[in-house]
Amino acid sequence: MFRYLLYCLLTFAASNGYGQTIKPVRYRDEVFSKLVIQKNISYLNVPNDHAKKNAYLFDLYEPSGDSILQRPLIIWLHGGGFKFGSKKAKGVQLWSKMFGMRGYVSAGLNYPLSKKNPLLKFAELKKGCYEAVQAVEEAVAFFKKNAALYRIDTSHIIVAGNSAGGIIALQMAYTGSLQLAGYAGLPGAETFSAKPNPAGIAAVVNFWGGIFKIDWLQNGRVPIFSAYGSKDKLVAPGHKNTDTAMYGSMAIHEAATKKNIPNSVKVYEGYSHELQKHFNPLFPVSAKTRDRWRDAGQSAADFLYEELFKNKIVLK
Repeated sequence: MFRYLLYCLLTFAASNGYGQTIKPVRYRDEVFSKLVIQKNISYLNVPNDHAKKNAYLFDLYEPSGDSILQRPLIIWLHGGGFKFGSKKAKGVQLWSKMFGMRGYVSAGLNYPLSKKNPLLKFAELKKGCYEAVQAVEEAVAFFKKNAALYRIDTSHIIVAGNSAGGIIALQMAYTGSLQLAGYAGLPGAETFSAKPNPAGIAAVVNFWGGIFKIDWLQNGRVPIFSAYGSKDKLVAPGHKNTDTAMYGSMAIHEAATKKNIPNSVKVYEGYSHELQKHFNPLFPVSAKTRDRWRDAGQSAADFLYEELFKNKIVLK
């Protein structure tokens, strides 16, 4: 009995001591318990046009009590097929808070929505994406201009989003608005000779989005993290071999790996778009779906930590 009690005591002491040596790592783990949230800040002034002003607003999530002067910025973009949605989306708020608690400056962003029907007309989808990318480029320029105010490290600006938001993030890094203007066939637009990634994005988080042309991946080496459901029929993981189909996360992962682009992908087997069992944008988001969103967010944080911050570990 004495030996058994001694063994238990030593085991507890060892495990307790081990637990005390492990500290959460900034940018990977949750190191803050409170956030400071500022809402409805404008990143682009639209004089005398009240209808458009909401399209250029963002909410800022910062860790409370953070003393670091230069912090990475992650911009979160909502889904909705370029027709619906806003920074109030549950996913945008969830991930903005998650990353804020990990030491990021998080911005939940609005962007202009199409007045036409991008969900049914591919030409309008391309135009809607162009307008959204153009707006997010303006937002990046705003954050760079106000880097001192928001204490942002401008070399570490990450664009992230789900569905349409992921699509925007990918085109931001591998094409840019000028190139998209040519692809969308806008009158007088520059063509594919335009410089990709004009905003200087450091990494992309793509949740169940896609890229218009897989060849655009040859334009750079911006790290990409993707997550998707294996049964997603809205943005297929691969490619449907039609001119009106995007290249999904699986196709991006395979092509990026061949081109030695730093990337990682997480597959949620048996789930559809938005990691729902059966995707329906009109249904309330279940607690289990939110758990999968959190899991995807943590996987993205792990990837970004490994790619961007591992050699610059900062402990709270």
